[in-house]
Amino acid sequence: MTDLEYMDRAESALAAIERACDRLNDATEADIDNQRVGGMITLSFPNGSQLIVNLQKPLQEIWLAARSGGYHYRHDGAAWVDTKTGEEFFSNLSREASLQSGLRLEFAA
Repeated sequence: MTDLEYMDRAESALAAIERACDRLNDATEADIDNQRVGGMITLSFPNGSQLIVNLQKPLQEIWLAARSGGYHYRHDGAAWVDTKTGEEFFSNLSREASLQSGLRLEFAA
């Protein structure tokens, strides 16, 4: 994948996260504070926990930092998948956000 293709896909993923936060805040009691600075989004929950999603352009990856650990995702042509487990990014983000918020939260591309 070219750098331009990577950036298009990665920026699309970050925009989807921002839209999902807005939707979840309107539809649930999640009260997610999402702040974006460049290629990084920090999701802060009322309990003080955070999820951090950031772009790693040199590696063409998206990284997710959560209480449970750090995850690296590469695009396989169809989706962002974990480089170790093969799990899909938005599924993992949904799981981690749900664990940290105590609510069932769904993120999608």
